[in-house]
Amino acid sequence: MLAAASSASLRRAVRLVAALNFAYFGIEFVIAAAIGSVSLFADSVDFLEDTSVNLLILLALNWRQRWRARVGMLLSCILLVPAAATIWALWQKLTAQLPPDPTLLSLTGLGALAVNLFCALTLARHCRQGGSLTRAAFLSARNDTLANVAIIVAGQVTAHLWNTVWPDVMVGAAIAAMNADAAREVYQVARSEHREAKA
Repeated sequence: MLAAASSASLRRAVRLVAALNFAYFGIEFVIAAAIGSVSLFADSVDFLEDTSVNLLILLALNWRQRWRARVGMLLSCILLVPAAATIWALWQKLTAQLPPDPTLLSLTGLGALAVNLFCALTLARHCRQGGSLTRAAFLSARNDTLANVAIIVAGQVTAHLWNTVWPDVMVGAAIAAMNADAAREVYQVARSEHREAKA
């Protein structure tokens, strides 16, 4: 009974996190396009990726450990999508050389921080359930909160210290690197689970 209640609680948490991520993806993507921000573009794609991760988790929670581990390995590949998209956006930004609006950059980053902090705290309570799947969702939300702080700082630096594309570009590159590292960690956990299930 306790395990069933715990599983239902995890499902509710993952469903809520998926809905919040999808909603803020739309907001952030529109603003990123409007002000030409690489870091907001990277973060918006990351919100869409987080939506996909959490929907896959909902599908796979009741599967056997071996299949959950395989989905965990798939999720590690999905975590690389924002990194690849950001590299493309970085190239576009370096050719344009126009800094984004610093006020909108900071305010949008602040909204994203609130969403991701709530999601990270929601998932932290369930981090030991679901193995690599839940770990993928938690790591993604945790990394996103760090990225959002960096976006806010980039907006302030652009407004007050260095009115160029570089603060935005550097934060976008850092977000791509964090996603790549999270992908590596999730893959390692999933591989370990897969070996245990085979044994």
